[in-house]
Amino acid sequence: MNVTIRGRTSPFRTVTFDTQNNSVRLIEQRLLPHEFKIVDTKNFRATARAITDMVVRGAGAIGATAAYGLAQGALAFRGHDLKKFSAHVATVYQTLAGARPTAVDPVNAMNDVRLEMALGDTVAEQQSLALAAAEEFANEDVRHCQAIGRHGARLIRNGLNVLTHCNAGWLAFVDIGTATAPLYAAQEQGKRFHVYCDETRPRSQGATLTAWELAQQKISHQIIADNAAGHLMQRGEIDLVIVGADRVLGRTGEVANKIGTYTKAVLAARHKIPFYVAIPLSTIDWKLNRGFDIPIEDRHESEVLGAWGIISTPHSAFRYPHSPRRAYVRVANPTSGARNPGFDVTPADLITGIITPAGIFKPRELWSNRQKLGYS
Repeated sequence: MNVTIRGRTSPFRTVTFDTQNNSVRLIEQRLLPHEFKIVDTKNFRATARAITDMVVRGAGAIGATAAYGLAQGALAFRGHDLKKFSAHVATVYQTLAGARPTAVDPVNAMNDVRLEMALGDTVAEQQSLALAAAEEFANEDVRHCQAIGRHGARLIRNGLNVLTHCNAGWLAFVDIGTATAPLYAAQEQGKRFHVYCDETRPRSQGATLTAWELAQQKISHQIIADNAAGHLMQRGEIDLVIVGADRVLGRTGEVANKIGTYTKAVLAARHKIPFYVAIPLSTIDWKLNRGFDIPIEDRHESEVLGAWGIISTPHSAFRYPHSPRRAYVRVANPTSGARNPGFDVTPADLITGIITPAGIFKPRELWSNRQKLGYS
C-alpha cells in the first residue's frame, strides 16, 4: 500500500527481507499512528521477539516474518554438516513457532519453507531454497489478499456502514490485508461507504492501525469504543461486519481472532447483521477438531491496566516539534491486577461466511471444499 509521509507518497510492504545483511525488515507497528519507522531484526531470536512484542502483528504478517526468520536462521549457519544444520533449523523453528501460539500462520509458513528446503542436497542448497520459499510465501500472501478483495467487494454496496474489529489490514499482512481487502477493492470500483473501527482494547489496534490505514487510503471512517457497537447495531447504523482471523478450523469453521470478536458476532446475530471473516489459506488449521483446543495467549496484565501513547501534540500527521516520545500511563486502580486473554473463539453458527482467495464459503463448507482451499 502507499504511505504518505511529509507530503511524499511511497509504496511499502509490512515485511521484507534484506539479503545483504540477512535481516528481516519490519514496520514498527507499536509507534503508529504517530511515527512511521522501519526496523531491522538482525537474527532469528530478535525476529521472534519482534513477533512476541508485537513490533509486527497480524496473521499474514507474522506468517511472513516467521518464514523470513526461518530463512534468516538457516542462512546464519556456518558449515557443511547437514545433521548439525538440521538441528540448528529445528531450534530456529521452535523459537519462532512459540512467539505467538494462537496464530497458525507462522507454523504453516515455516512448514512450507521446510518442505522446500528438504529438496536440497547440501546446506548451501537448503539455505537458498529457504529464502526463495519465504519470498514465495510473502508474495502468495499478497495474491491471496488481492483475491479476497475481488470476492468480498460484492458485499459492499453504496451507502453501507461497515464495522471492523482490530486490524486485519495491510499492516496485518504483507500488503492489502483481508478484512480491508473488500473495502479497498470497493473503493477502486467507485463505491462510497463508511467504516466504523472498533478501538479494540487493550492494545487499540483498531484505533491506531486500522484507522491510520483508512485515513491513508482516504476512506470515510470513525473510531468507536468497543462497547458502542451494540448501540449502533440496535439503531440500524451498522449493515455489515468484516473481521480477520488468527486461526480458522477447517473441520468445524470455528474462528479464533482478537478478543472481542465473539462479542461482536453475538451482537450481529442478535440484530441479524451479516458477519464475515476474511482469511488467506494459510490461516486455516486442518488438524484441530474443536475450538476449545486452540491455545489462547494470555498476555501481560499491563496492557489492560494502562495504555501506551506519545508525549507530544502533532499539528498534523508525522509533523512534530520534536521526536515523539512513547510513554506508558497507568489507568487502573494501582493495587488491582488484570486478566488479559488476547483472543477468543467464535462458533461457526454465528458466522455468515468466510471470505477466502477461492471464494466465499459457509463455515461448515470448508472441509467439503478442502481441496479447493489447498488441503489434500
